[in-house]
Amino acid sequence: MNTNAHPGKNVIGRRAFLAAALGGVGVAVAPASTQTTQPPVSPVPTPRDWSRQDPLQYPDPDIVALDPRFRRYIVGNTVIRRLHFGTLWAEGPAWNGVGRYLVWSDIPNNVQMRWIEDDARVTTFRNPSGYSNGNTFDFEGRQLSCEHGGRRVVRYEPNGTVTVIAEKFLGKRLNSPNDIVVHPDGGVWFTDPTYGIRGNYEGFKAESELPVAVYRVDGKTAQITKVTDEVSGPNGICFSPDYTKVYIADTGAPRDITVSDVDGRTIRNRRRFVQLDIPGTGAPAAADGIRCDADGNVWAGARPGVQVIAPTGERLGMIRLPETCANLCFGGAKRNRLFMAASQSLYAVYVETTGAHIA
Repeated sequence: MNTNAHPGKNVIGRRAFLAAALGGVGVAVAPASTQTTQPPVSPVPTPRDWSRQDPLQYPDPDIVALDPRFRRYIVGNTVIRRLHFGTLWAEGPAWNGVGRYLVWSDIPNNVQMRWIEDDARVTTFRNPSGYSNGNTFDFEGRQLSCEHGGRRVVRYEPNGTVTVIAEKFLGKRLNSPNDIVVHPDGGVWFTDPTYGIRGNYEGFKAESELPVAVYRVDGKTAQITKVTDEVSGPNGICFSPDYTKVYIADTGAPRDITVSDVDGRTIRNRRRFVQLDIPGTGAPAAADGIRCDADGNVWAGARPGVQVIAPTGERLGMIRLPETCANLCFGGAKRNRLFMAASQSLYAVYVETTGAHIA
C-alpha cells in the first residue's frame, strides 16, 4: 500500500495515528514526493505476557489488515484476551446464547470446558466427554457433539439424557466425527475423518470401516445421507449466511477450503474456494475450523492464528496468536466476539461484525 502525506508535523502525526487506528501494519509516513511500500507482513505475534493484566497500547498489533477491506472489521480500541490456559488440545467452541456461556472441548483430557460470561469463570462442563471434538447448538437450543471415543454424533437433551443421532452408515461404524453444523431444514451436517482413531491420544486407536466423508443426518428421523467422499481429510464445516452454500476445510492432501451449492440433502458444483499459506512466508497453511460472519466472510483457524477470507476468495486479514488455533466461533450478547480455541488456551477478541449463525 502506498502512503502519501502532506508536509507538516501536525498533519503527519494525525495521519500516522489514523493509519494505526484503522489497523494498518507497517505503514510509513513520508513526504508527498516519496513513494513507499508496505514491508512484508510478519506471521510472528507481538511478544507479550499473556498471564498478566498489563494494558496494551491500542490498536492491538496482532489484528492485521492484509487488504483494506478488513479494516471495517477491526475494533480499534480492543485487544485479544486469553480467557483460559491449561488444555492439551482445545477444539470445538460453541456459544450458548441462553446460558451465556461458551462450551469447548479439550480432546486429550476427555472433557468439555465452559467459560461463563457473567464472571469469566471456567469450569469443567462435561467429564467424560467421549473425547468430543466439534460442538454446536441446534435451533431448539440443544447441544450437539462429535465424539471421537464413541465414533458418533450425539445430542444432549434438556432432561440430561443423551441421544445418539449418528454412529453408523450402511451398517459400518463412522470413523471419528470431527466438526458439525445445523441447517434450518432440520439437517445436521458433520465431517468424518480418521484423526480420532489414528492413535490413543484423542480417542481410541482403531481400524477405519468407511472412507472419510461428509454426512447429513436428519435430526428427527436419524436418516443419514452421504454428502461427499471427495475429500481426503474433511475437517471444519460451515454454511454461508443464507445456507445456500457449504464450505468444507480439507486438512488432507489438498489442504484447501472448498465451497459447494447446497442442493437439499446433498451438494453440487463443488469447487476450490481458497488454498491458504502463512502470510509473509509463503509456507503452506491449512484451515481447521471455519465459521462465516454475517457478510459472508470465512474466518478460519489457520496459522499464524486466524485468517479471514472474503466471499470471493481473497484473503482480507489475520489474527496472530502464540499458539495454533484449531477452531473458532462468534458469541457474546451481540454475537460480535470471536472466540478462538487454540491448543492450550482459549482466546477472545471483539470484532466489527457478527456471526452468521446461532452457534
